[in-house]
Amino acid sequence: MGWLDIFRGRKPVAATAGAAKERLQIVLAHERIGRTREDFLPKLQAELVAVVARYVAIDPGKVAVNLDRGGDMSTLAIEIELPGPRGLAAR
Repeated sequence: MGWLDIFRGRKPVAATAGAAKERLQIVLAHERIGRTREDFLPKLQAELVAVVARYVAIDPGKVAVNLDRGGDMSTLAIEIELPGPRGLAAR
């Protein structure tokens, strides 16, 4: 890397390749989770209910978790019916 490259904003090839490799690993891990684990969504729902229940009294039967996969993006939607102001007391 020469002095002029510093002022032109060029990055070393190794740094760019490392960043690309890291991004690819993240994408592949995300794809593996979605394809190979049938228990992913029920397990995620149970863990989310447990975390929210630590702070708010909720009915686990009134929790809906939806995972929509389409194209190059996945969307996770979580609907939790919260109690009125009296039920929001911290545990």
